[in-house]
Amino acid sequence: MNYTPRLKSLYQDEVVANLKTKFSYTSIMQVPKIEKIVLSQGIGKAVADKKLVDSAVKEMTSITGQKAVPTLSKKDVSNFKLRKGMPIGAKVTLRGDRMYEFLDRLIAISLPRTRDFRGVRASGFDGKGNFNMGIKEQIVFPEIDIDKVNNITGMDITFVTTAKTDEEAKALLDSFGFPFTKNK
Repeated sequence: MNYTPRLKSLYQDEVVANLKTKFSYTSIMQVPKIEKIVLSQGIGKAVADKKLVDSAVKEMTSITGQKAVPTLSKKDVSNFKLRKGMPIGAKVTLRGDRMYEFLDRLIAISLPRTRDFRGVRASGFDGKGNFNMGIKEQIVFPEIDIDKVNNITGMDITFVTTAKTDEEAKALLDSFGFPFTKNK
């Protein structure tokens, strides 16, 4: 049984051809693609309670289907009572089939579950073809049981693409059906 994620086959069948004609690439190797998706979560209260990082790692693992790792502080900050090497967050990097599966669930299920959702603003591009966005509550993901959540935290999601410009990256994400807000 050979399984291919829906968005991966969409990319191979339609997106490559559409972007190749839109930006007049000479080769299909020039067409941008998503390299990886990085989810990161900083937990400010983790200085006082170490169990918050463990629960964040467990939640991110259930959201993505891949083991998340705790992030450690890089230096001492006395004002925040922070020591070098203390766990202060969690992150996971998705590539390949898991990346396409997560992107599909994010676009089709999780983002529409956000309260008062009107689309994602396209102001998160960094000038080099990567897109950053934030989610205020991790409970928009259906994998999270609301009754078992200790505290509601947000997370940052970074889409790393091979696009050279923001216009190419936006066209790539648009072709996957990413819900950008319409400029009025």
